[in-house]
Amino acid sequence: MLERLYGWVDERTGIDYLYNALFKRKIPHGVGWLYTLGFATLFVFALQAVTGAFLTVYYNPTPEHAYDSVRYIMEGVAFGSVVRGLHHWGGSAMVVLVVLHGVVAFTLAAYKYPREFTWITGVLLLVMVLAFSFTGYLLPWDEKAYWATTVGINMAGTAPYIGGFLSAVLRGGAELGAVSLNRLYAIHIALLPAAASILAGIHMYLIFKHGVSVPPWLWDRERTGIGPLRWIRAWIRERKWIRKRKRNTTADTGSSRRGDIPSGPTSSSRT
Repeated sequence: MLERLYGWVDERTGIDYLYNALFKRKIPHGVGWLYTLGFATLFVFALQAVTGAFLTVYYNPTPEHAYDSVRYIMEGVAFGSVVRGLHHWGGSAMVVLVVLHGVVAFTLAAYKYPREFTWITGVLLLVMVLAFSFTGYLLPWDEKAYWATTVGINMAGTAPYIGGFLSAVLRGGAELGAVSLNRLYAIHIALLPAAASILAGIHMYLIFKHGVSVPPWLWDRERTGIGPLRWIRAWIRERKWIRKRKRNTTADTGSSRRGDIPSGPTSSSRT
């Protein structure tokens, strides 16, 4: 009965194809922890979404009540301090993970053909992660958040051509206030999550399509069972064999030339 139900669902949704694409992809032997950074970033992003949805229930984005609502989450809500701590440190962890993921991808030349679009979407996701951190920093509405955001908006205002527009959009007035808090809150909980989810979906699709970028010897090991160290040892043995063959060839050539030289008269001919 369950098999028939599963077959009915799979025929109409293609769930088997999705499962095979996600969990039965061809990956070479030897990939290590460096290749888990992308999935770790995705996991932290999902954690941020869940904890952020919980915090949204209690947070009040007004200058009069923002700080008090954060204190209420920390002190009055069951497990509120745990959820806010996960959200706070998860934001920092996501920045670290996405930067490390980008460094590894750049080191392995994952920006080259045919993965140019994968690299572009990854860079855009990095920018969005930094935007998440910046827009969320003001939300506690304490003194540190206020002045740090003021400095950040002033820095954005120094950008050529678009600096004035960026600072005007983010600040919403002559100084930080209710409009600024509401704008950054809306960007943080609505615009950025929607755009990041779309880009992350495109990024994952491109990874499934082109596969992971790995050093050549890992694919060689997949085909022949030869890893990087064995490949080097095989190359050394081959070079030794070539040198030995050249020495033998040179020795054989020298002996054949000596055989062509006529020897002196024998004792029988002298008699």
